[in-house]
Amino acid sequence: MKLRLPLLLSLAAARLSASEHTPAPEAPHAEHAPASPADDSPAPAATDAHADTHTPAPSPAAAEEILSLLRIGQTKLDQGDYTSAEIAYRQVLNENATRKQDAEALTGLGRTYRKKGDYTKAAAVYEKFLKEFPEDLNLPTIYLELGRSLRALGAYKQAIARFYSVINSTLKLPESGPDLYRQLARTAQFEIAETYFQSGDYLTANRYFSKLKLLDLAPEDRARAHFKSAYALIQAGEDKSAAATMRGFLDQNPDDENVPEARYLLSDSLRRQGQINESLLVALDLLKAESKYTEKDPKRWAYWQRKTGNQLANEFYERGDFGSSLLIYQTLGKLSAEPSWNLPVTYQIGLCLERMQRFDRARECYQSIVDNVKPGTTDGAARPELADLAEMAAWRLNQLAWLQDTDKQLSQFFSNGQAPSSTSVSAQAPITAPAHDANGSPPSSSKPL
Repeated sequence: MKLRLPLLLSLAAARLSASEHTPAPEAPHAEHAPASPADDSPAPAATDAHADTHTPAPSPAAAEEILSLLRIGQTKLDQGDYTSAEIAYRQVLNENATRKQDAEALTGLGRTYRKKGDYTKAAAVYEKFLKEFPEDLNLPTIYLELGRSLRALGAYKQAIARFYSVINSTLKLPESGPDLYRQLARTAQFEIAETYFQSGDYLTANRYFSKLKLLDLAPEDRARAHFKSAYALIQAGEDKSAAATMRGFLDQNPDDENVPEARYLLSDSLRRQGQINESLLVALDLLKAESKYTEKDPKRWAYWQRKTGNQLANEFYERGDFGSSLLIYQTLGKLSAEPSWNLPVTYQIGLCLERMQRFDRARECYQSIVDNVKPGTTDGAARPELADLAEMAAWRLNQLAWLQDTDKQLSQFFSNGQAPSSTSVSAQAPITAPAHDANGSPPSSSKPL
């Protein structure tokens, strides 16, 4: 089959060594769907109703060249060298290959474009495959990859139609390999739910994810469907139902990878419902999670712990609930001894203590920041970005010293037995701060510490 695409390089340039080790780029974010045949794995041996009788057999040397190009294409695709993979697959399609080899090359080219993020070209290649090989045994996989490509382009209705085609096409295939086709059909059902979710139709997505929980899925796939059904309810604004569903997910799947995010979402949902104490308890459970859970994926846990704690502590502070804010910040401070994390948290703790009129403790917090960021100290010299924080802490120390001196002078002034007509300056003076820390409030939660 001649693919009417211009060759980028000559055949000689495409003759790349399959053993060459080209570093692969960082893997893209995995698509949340039940396990299915890898997108870049070789397509299973497939045939269609059209025999190769109309294609003259290539010479032995040319036949070996085509097989070599197919191997090179797969190897380069696995390595993330998409340019070389594209060259190899295009060369096969412009050679005198068999229909089976053309089908394999088209599949590889489509996957190359999809992995590369060129979804328009990927969709075009998959559509060409469907037209050229309408009875190929690999159709369910092609429909699945085409649906994912269309969804990435925002063509949600067309994507859903292709995912349904996966299910319909598995019904027409031979009974050999039923496990593979059953898995593909379940993956397509998950992708339909995910497509409704990404399109913003959260209630429909919830219905589909809820149905998936009832199927005979692998435990991790059932857990993912459970999590996404609760997440869809949150996105739909159904906080009460979402909280109940998310609690069910956490109870049934304490070891799932989505647990830290689920605790954040549950805490946030409870807060929106006005269940402040329950929200605080869920957040503290996340922050105090045992190491047997966090050590499995420390980066994921650290991200959601810090996001949850910082956001909730800031909100308690703004509401005037300084005790709850202090409790969360103190817990956050135990997450890491790294100065770039710990010192900003210490500053927040100092602000809370000031608001609670525990001035001696607040002074200790600010002084520890200044001492740790002094020029010449190990941490201070290595972290110049903390200089502004040290300046803010020093300013607060000066403010506290001024308030203390003013209180002392007022006490002496009224030492003749006359009671002041109002409370002391330190009790009523508002906590102010430099222009870059207006109202003495913690940094905005939109930018994690």
